[in-house]
Amino acid sequence: MLTTALALFLAHLLADYPLQNSWILANKKKPEAMAAHIGIVFVLSFIALKGELLPTLTIAGTHLVIDLIKTHYAPDKLWPYITDQLAHYAVIAGVLWFWPDLALLWPDATPLAQYILALSAGLILCVFAGGPAVGLLMADYENLQHESLPEAGRMIGILERGLIYLMVLVGQPAGIGFLIAAKSILRFDTASKDQRASEYVIIGTLASFGWALLVSYATLSLITITGIDPTPS
Repeated sequence: MLTTALALFLAHLLADYPLQNSWILANKKKPEAMAAHIGIVFVLSFIALKGELLPTLTIAGTHLVIDLIKTHYAPDKLWPYITDQLAHYAVIAGVLWFWPDLALLWPDATPLAQYILALSAGLILCVFAGGPAVGLLMADYENLQHESLPEAGRMIGILERGLIYLMVLVGQPAGIGFLIAAKSILRFDTASKDQRASEYVIIGTLASFGWALLVSYATLSLITITGIDPTPS
């Protein structure tokens, strides 16, 4: 069951983040964009379930309903975003509970394969899912306009969460302190001149680091509890 669950979880994360491009996000209220997104969900879930059609249709259909509700009726805030993701995860859990035979889909899966699935899912959740979460949190505060490179803030967030994930998973969390120090030094000039800007940066940084640490240690705990770490202890 673990392999099937990890495969479905990774399929969902791939569909909702790396494979949900800017056109789909910008046009989510249009039928063609929503259809493209659900098509990706269907294909990836179909692969994860090794061609089991009914469970795949259930996942794709409920994904469509959840996304329609979020897109057309939910406010663009942090809690609807988190609730939307939790609803998708609940559907995956419900499908695995309703069709227990899905646990037998990957009988030859090795601990290494499970390890790679867990690491990949954790990486996407940490790096890519954290961006919208932090952005929605910061939307509640005044958006201070500063001249900067296009997409610079997004790229900085991706890199810092990716580095935190790497440091935690390789057992070097002390390196996160150097990352915080480096960012503080680089931001010192802007923060020292504008108190509002400094508070905005601090909130955003703590939120991004907090998300990354939470997901990183959750992934590490999953690997430890399930015993799927193939590396020698």
